Amino acid sequence: MKPKPYLVWSKREIDLSDPWQRKWYIQQVLIHGKEEDVAQLDWQEIRRCLPELTLPTHIRLLWETYFASDR
Repeated sequence: MKPKPYLVWSKREIDLSDPWQRKWYIQQVLIHGKEEDVAQLDWQEIRRCLPELTLPTHIRLLWETYFASDR
């Protein structure tokens, strides 16, 4: 996958089949992505990997609140 320049600056290609790169990409999209980028993510995957992501507090809180209300 060719990354969008506003999301990824250090790589020309991202291997989303690699679990580490996939989590890193999700983290980048949640922090820097546009609405349409976030909409393309698998939200259940966000839920599963959220505890492992390094996110600013306000972004983490937004997703934790969203998933808590989804129960």
